[in-house]
Amino acid sequence: MHDDEGHHRGSDWLDRAVSAFLEHGRHGRGLSEQTVRAYRADLDDLTAFASGRGIDRTDGITLELLRDWLWTANERGLARSTIARRSASVRAFTRWASESGVLPVDPGVRLRAPKGAAHLPRVVAQDQVREMLDGLSARAVGDDPAALRDLAVVELLYAAGIRVSELVGLDLTDLDRERLTVRVLGKGGKERVVPFGVPARDALEDWLERGRPALAAAGTPSTGAPPARTSAAGTALFLGDRGARLGTRSAYRIVARLLEALPGDGPSGPHTFRHTAATHLLDGGADLRAVQEMLGHASLGTTQIYTHVSSARLREVYRTAHPRA
Repeated sequence: MHDDEGHHRGSDWLDRAVSAFLEHGRHGRGLSEQTVRAYRADLDDLTAFASGRGIDRTDGITLELLRDWLWTANERGLARSTIARRSASVRAFTRWASESGVLPVDPGVRLRAPKGAAHLPRVVAQDQVREMLDGLSARAVGDDPAALRDLAVVELLYAAGIRVSELVGLDLTDLDRERLTVRVLGKGGKERVVPFGVPARDALEDWLERGRPALAAAGTPSTGAPPARTSAAGTALFLGDRGARLGTRSAYRIVARLLEALPGDGPSGPHTFRHTAATHLLDGGADLRAVQEMLGHASLGTTQIYTHVSSARLREVYRTAHPRA
């Protein structure tokens, strides 16, 4: 017997139910064609798998069948991200089937997607950092304001392990060159004071004395401009090429150009220096809670990822260096 929507409750043909679900997604939920295609590919694979088990109706879709389907995908060597996506697709389908009466219960509600593979953050080796900073220092010798800024930006990112959003938000008054500390405003509006070293201080002093005034002048209005108009530099510690506060995208480009030139895979953004600073601190014997406070992590568990990085690096060194590895 058909219900008002033309479904056989609990015994609809599976391929027909999948088509109805996709139409609902396309027209009822306004999903993009790309999302609908992804759903179709995953559910077509499920339909073929079920058919191989002699199942062609929706009431044959059980939790055990779904688990077997994902397990088979895993045995075939599919990526964890692909299996997780398939799990999400089938859970969306069974939820719709349950809510629309095609299925009496939702077998996918207890289906758990596999966790994605744990990707350790990219960390730049100490000798690579040193070589990079030496190259920036050589460029800054000629008093090019952009080169002076780039050196100060990278030195501070690495020395203090701060986020790029925290870096571009710094004002001149946040810097304490005598105490070698910088005051940053982190996530949730939480303020913290972070130390930095002498090389970062020297780069910052060169930037403030020889680089920043030149870029600030680029943002100063020409003679005859309205009196209310002032320099775009304002109170910002770091400035872009046009004299206004350095933006996140510009800071990202500065770092990306440097990191992309280095050997190794992984992200090339400013966060890599944050990962690198934390790992090098732990490699040097720093206390985990001190690193947590420096990075501004709310949870110690977030900081602990860097202990895994240090352990992974130690294992790699052991494998390549120990004669009995």
